[in-house]
Amino acid sequence: MRIGIANDSPTASEALRRALAAGGEHQVAWLARTGADAVRLCKDLPPDLVLMDLAMPVLDGVEATRRIMREAPCAILIVTAAPQDNVGQVFRALGAGALDVTATPVLLGHGGDNAALLAKIRTLGKLINAPATPPHAGPAPAAQAASAPVARMVAIGSSTGGPVALARLLARWRPPADTAAVVVQHIDPAFAVQLARWLGEQSGITVRAIANGDAVEGGIVQVAASDDHLRLTPGHRFAYDAHPRDEVYRPSIDVFFHSVARLWNKNATGILLTGMGRDGAAGLLAMRKAGQATIAQDEASSAVYGMPRAAAELGAAEKILPIDNIAASLG
Repeated sequence: MRIGIANDSPTASEALRRALAAGGEHQVAWLARTGADAVRLCKDLPPDLVLMDLAMPVLDGVEATRRIMREAPCAILIVTAAPQDNVGQVFRALGAGALDVTATPVLLGHGGDNAALLAKIRTLGKLINAPATPPHAGPAPAAQAASAPVARMVAIGSSTGGPVALARLLARWRPPADTAAVVVQHIDPAFAVQLARWLGEQSGITVRAIANGDAVEGGIVQVAASDDHLRLTPGHRFAYDAHPRDEVYRPSIDVFFHSVARLWNKNATGILLTGMGRDGAAGLLAMRKAGQATIAQDEASSAVYGMPRAAAELGAAEKILPIDNIAASLG
């Protein structure tokens, strides 16, 4: 891939350049020292991927990401020092359209550090170049499982731009005591617990990261916290599963939605929010075929209209709504 580096630190920029050169798979397209330069270069010399720092002059990484996604959309990986100390800014960048985040200090070591960065870039490359053909919708839903401790499930899938979209949704809708709300967001598992904490702070709702074996709970929001796939079990507990290993999207929204379609025997609503690619579209269709309500975010309010578009093309979404109208449809 042709990769742009947006970072005003000569040390960090050189470390990134050397890491890319050591891998031998990618070409540095350009180096931007300010957020404004990054926006301009994305227009003039469009890269396949931008490695974007958050703290930059003229425009910071959040605003530069927002403008790039509006004016010259391309894939963006946030690479910044101590992201755990700047959680709000990290999730604003993800909400503006960045695909993922990693810490700059990890990139400044040797060997394994470079390998970790290159592996992350390779994964993003698979997302960027994912085929446009719709995935197979899978078999018809199986017989329903035994009764659950809650009467309703709202299953939410999101990716690029998802954290801010989730915060806006949860600011307007609080799951009742008899309703389970489960979120599968494409995010590095190192930040999943922080995502849960941040969403709780933004919404005033109890938000918990899901541990393997946790039960489905009503009245709170439960968030997938692994790059293994989240599944619902016949006993209405959560389980993580590394298979399918060749699934590009981790955790896969499709995998979770399919498990809800097969095993949830009461009222359910599937919601597919902003994101790149097609993950979740086939699973949402499976939920609709199982008689469950389905909603996709509309184009105008999506940071990236990829996953919701795929759902619309498959006929998976009963309703296509702006993010701020989804809460009202949940009652």
